[in-house]
Amino acid sequence: MNLFWKKLFGGLTNTSKLEKKEALLDKTMQRYEVVEQSLELAEYNDLKKLVKSPGFQEKKKTLQNRKYKDTEEFRNLNKYNKIIGKKSFRFYLEVLQSGELANFLEFQKTDQYSLISDRKAVKESDLLQQMRKYEHSEAYKIYMRYHNSFIEKEYQELKELVSAPDFEQRNAFWANPKRWETTEEYKMDTRYQQLKKNPDIIFYNKTNPARFEQFRHFKKSFEEIFAGNSLPVARWNFGFYYKNPKLIRNHSFTNEKQANNAGNNVSVTNNHLIIATRKEHVSAAAWDIKKGFVEQAFEYTSDVMQTAETFRQTYGLFRAKLRCKGKLHHAFWLGGDEKLPLVNIFHFDGKHITVGNATARLFDQTVITGINPGKFYIYSLLWTPKELVWYINNVEVFRTAANVPNEQLYLVLNSFISEKQKGTAGVLEVDWIKVYSLKQ
Repeated sequence: MNLFWKKLFGGLTNTSKLEKKEALLDKTMQRYEVVEQSLELAEYNDLKKLVKSPGFQEKKKTLQNRKYKDTEEFRNLNKYNKIIGKKSFRFYLEVLQSGELANFLEFQKTDQYSLISDRKAVKESDLLQQMRKYEHSEAYKIYMRYHNSFIEKEYQELKELVSAPDFEQRNAFWANPKRWETTEEYKMDTRYQQLKKNPDIIFYNKTNPARFEQFRHFKKSFEEIFAGNSLPVARWNFGFYYKNPKLIRNHSFTNEKQANNAGNNVSVTNNHLIIATRKEHVSAAAWDIKKGFVEQAFEYTSDVMQTAETFRQTYGLFRAKLRCKGKLHHAFWLGGDEKLPLVNIFHFDGKHITVGNATARLFDQTVITGINPGKFYIYSLLWTPKELVWYINNVEVFRTAANVPNEQLYLVLNSFISEKQKGTAGVLEVDWIKVYSLKQ
């Protein structure tokens, strides 16, 4: 695949810009996920559902806009006040409490009451004169007017109603023009408005998670940023890996021109891993396909480093930012317990960059042109149960569904000089390596 035109017309994002974009995206995603799991967002969502409900909004509208004079409490209290506001009815209430009425009512129950209309009897009795006078008084007329009347009945009902503690509370509530502020719903609404203005929740609501939906399927499982100037020996071993611990691991091959140097050609400088291929004469172990291990003279030294005993993974996203110099082989690949499968995430053969998958059945690869391997690029492999997909920066460069590995593989970095190459010094420089597993 030729990336020249994509690079020329902006299809291939500049590595530095891509890193900044991804760093910002990662920071955004991390913040989004923290907010997504926060108690504040859970509270906000619960309150939003409640506050935005038709029932809540209708109640809020009623409490804020209903006039006191339109309430049942106002109408009942107003009726009550109108009744006791009548002078004649107030007089009636006074009469009810008077001794004269009580005496007259008791007198009515006696046999003498029948004589009250007998003028002769009245003339001869002070009591009858007194009772007859009261019967014709204004007080008794008022009593007769209101006693057992509809007005009195309504008065008693309203008096009982407006005197009840719950009525007093309701009336005070509706009479308060700021009644809404006294409710639990107001507290909920206020808290909702506060949370709505929370910077994290504003950020969450404005962020479209589709921006990083692909990355949300991954969980970081391995990261090497080569901080400082010391080798990360806790994660990496030097030489090739074999299941049989008795086999020599630090060796080269008789068809190569460099001796692998047990980590002596590996260093960390300015937070970059360096595998240096140097011109120097050494004698070292080499594997011959017919003779086995032999001692061989080499004119160059280089190195192999791998994570076979510290980190392996099946499926996921494997990424490295790297560059290389020198017309020799430089590679970042995945290996297993056997010689195959071998998955090249990056391989420079001295002329071209290649990516691909080698199995016992098939060697499936593509050649990448149009970019300079001496400049930093991010080389990525997306490995799923169904396929392998390679990327350089943001551009997909190769995809295959043939012979997809399903075993745990480990990371390998190495540089070597094939027998067909003239031989030269060179450098494989790695800024970082990051591996992500697939979330279940």
